[in-house]
Amino acid sequence: MSRIAVMGAGSIGGYVGGRLIAAGADVVLIGRERLQREIGAHGLKLSDYRGYHEALAPQQVTVATSAEAAAGADLVLVTVKSAATAAAGAELAQVLRPGAVAISLQNGLGNAAVLRAALPQRIVLAGMVPFNVVQGGEGRFHQGTEGELEVERHAALEPFLALFARAGLPLVQQADLAPVQWGKLLLNLNNPINALCGLPLRQQLSQRSYRRCLALAQREALGLLAGAGLVPARLTALPPHWIPRVLELPDVLFRRIAARMLAIDPLARSSMWEDLQAGRATEVDWINGEIVRLAQNQGRRAPVNARLAALVHAAGQGGRRDWSGPELLAQLREVATAG
Repeated sequence: MSRIAVMGAGSIGGYVGGRLIAAGADVVLIGRERLQREIGAHGLKLSDYRGYHEALAPQQVTVATSAEAAAGADLVLVTVKSAATAAAGAELAQVLRPGAVAISLQNGLGNAAVLRAALPQRIVLAGMVPFNVVQGGEGRFHQGTEGELEVERHAALEPFLALFARAGLPLVQQADLAPVQWGKLLLNLNNPINALCGLPLRQQLSQRSYRRCLALAQREALGLLAGAGLVPARLTALPPHWIPRVLELPDVLFRRIAARMLAIDPLARSSMWEDLQAGRATEVDWINGEIVRLAQNQGRRAPVNARLAALVHAAGQGGRRDWSGPELLAQLREVATAG
């Protein structure tokens, strides 16, 4: 049986790794001591918005706190925060055998390249997780939105495809993953808005003022993507260029259309909100910051996404996390007009 290691078992890593364990895979979760204590006391409880439930006893789940546990692994799923990618790659380089496969299941667009530089003689593939996972404490991990795992196409994935399918997480292979990553990034531009308002995603998106904030961020990003000749993939029922228009619809009309865009259950929140609550550094520089860098590469500015990033950084230093929709929209409109 293939050995799988999950490097950085937080929300995504804990959930994906847990689903694989439930499907009979040999998996080690590599995470913080807090995760080891939590699962040792409560086991792993998995659920999703469609009604899936699985409870794994503590003795069924192997949790380690060092990359040494990845020695001998055939596949490593890298799910650390983007800021920790280089360090994770350096640790894995000490133990991962030549020919092993590593998949970056992280936000942002450059993490696979960082891992490739750190892991010569291994097969490093970019991947993308479209869905949201919320940790509920005591070993609970809940998938709150829809989507399937996407990964770069490679023959080395063949031994693992049936296992992921059995786990209910089929790997969708793409010859070119970049458009998919950009499509996911456009949706993730909502993460700082959700983190700054403190509401569950469904409640936040039910309010037109917050949706208008997201529409501003997405329109700015779409203009910059067009300037760079980049075409984001369609990840919802609507093409990316239609989404800002739909977001600005009155609430009654939006509710009719939103059900066909993306399934979101009432428990779902953004990972950025979770990071702020836990006092961790967020990935805003790998989400909205990607748009800021895209603008800089064109000699342009991205004032809306830059302001959202600045507000999240301020929130991480004790600043506001209770922005109302009208207040946040006024902030973003001000910089958009001035920019």
